Amino acid sequence: MLFHVSIEVDDPRHVAEVVAELFGGEAAPFPPVTPGSWIALAGDDRGTAIEFYPRGTEIHEVPGDHDAEGVRVEPRRYNATHFAMATKLSQNEVLAIAKREGWPAKYRKRGGVFGVLEIFVEGCQMIEVLTQEMQREYVESVTISNWKAMLEGMSLPVAA
Repeated sequence: MLFHVSIEVDDPRHVAEVVAELFGGEAAPFPPVTPGSWIALAGDDRGTAIEFYPRGTEIHEVPGDHDAEGVRVEPRRYNATHFAMATKLSQNEVLAIAKREGWPAKYRKRGGVFGVLEIFVEGCQMIEVLTQEMQREYVESVTISNWKAMLEGMSLPVAA
């Protein structure tokens, strides 16, 4: 199980506020890594959170007995990092929020198995938002046995 994830964005405060709205939670400053970072707190029983760092932030190891630190580098607009999050909102409500923000969004059926609302935050950072129905589809389909069966059907190796 994941408790939190972090991504880089142009406007950490604004994106954290919008994602907190999707969560039904709250946004707050997140000063531990780098100035200007924000966090969206789901307010659930697991402490689920998403940290948003200013674009161009990298996390580097610090030698000795110290926490890792955020270092700013030349930002890039696109990357492979993304996450899927749950919402209690309806598909129409989520799409309305994305439209309000000017973020491209659409419904997609991943592998013909489970649905997601694919949103490109700030036009470049993908997140997947799952309504309650989509969450049920996801949980029912993304299992170890189902994954192995899919790989076997594709003639790909399955680890023991």
